[in-house]
Amino acid sequence: MKLLTHNMLTSNIIKGVSKGFPLGIQASKVEVKSVDFNPEFVARMIPKIDWAALRQAALDVGKCEDLPEDVAPQYEENEDFLKKTHHVLLEVEVIEGELVCPESGRKFPVTNGIPNMLLNEDEV
Repeated sequence: MKLLTHNMLTSNIIKGVSKGFPLGIQASKVEVKSVDFNPEFVARMIPKIDWAALRQAALDVGKCEDLPEDVAPQYEENEDFLKKTHHVLLEVEVIEGELVCPESGRKFPVTNGIPNMLLNEDEV
C-alpha cells in the first residue's frame, strides 16, 4: 500500500465513528520501490492530499527523511520538494502491518501490500 493510498483511506464507515482519519500505521514490513519521477503528477496530487497526515504516515513507517513540515511555496517549480514528495507518496510501500482507526482503535490488516477495510456485521 503506497502512502498515497493511505492518505485517502478512512474508517468513518464504522458505526459510531466520526473521526476515522487519518489512520495510524503499524508496519511490520516496509519496502521502497523505485518509480519513475513524474513532477506534473506529483504537483497535481499535492492539493488533493492531507499533508499533515502524509507526513505522519511517513514518520510512522520510518521514511519521513527530509520531508518538510509544510508544503513548499510555489511547489510546482521546486523540483527538490517534488522529488521528496514523490518518494514518500509513490515509492514507500507498506507490505505488511495494520491500519488503526484513530477513534475506535479498530485495526485493519495490510497483507501483501493490500489493506483489508472490510467490516464485521456488527460494525456496520
